[in-house]
Amino acid sequence: MRNPADLAHLFADIMNSHNAERFAELVSEDYVNHNPGVRPGLAGVVEFMGHWFETLSDTHVVVEDAFAVGDRVVGRYTYTARHTGPFIGVPASGAEITMRSIDIWRIEGDRFVEHWDELNLQEVLHQMGAYPTGAYPTGANPTGANPTQGAPR
Repeated sequence: MRNPADLAHLFADIMNSHNAERFAELVSEDYVNHNPGVRPGLAGVVEFMGHWFETLSDTHVVVEDAFAVGDRVVGRYTYTARHTGPFIGVPASGAEITMRSIDIWRIEGDRFVEHWDELNLQEVLHQMGAYPTGAYPTGANPTGANPTQGAPR
């Protein structure tokens, strides 16, 4: 049996291999994904990640943090890629993108069986040109910066 925290590193290794079929090494057949953009099961992961690799070329993933507690594995990642194909409805822009994620998986044995994630997707869509400068939804801040940080109280 693998060290649970090593599974978060294996995820990055698979992403860096650009081979969606390799997710069979990590994800259970009946995987539950709480990301509504990905169909459930291993088949859904392979399908979505195949689309990812076709449209976000030169993907490179860095593990920023990885740890395990009980039956949970947490990974914090930084992704870089070039947007070379239509991704989630956004036409190819050729832009270099940077995405950050925090992923939480429930594990059984040495497989991921359930998944939750938080992504800076709005910032990624801006990088792809989906939001022209100044056209963010109300209250959106594509940099993630706190505009009041450091302000006098």
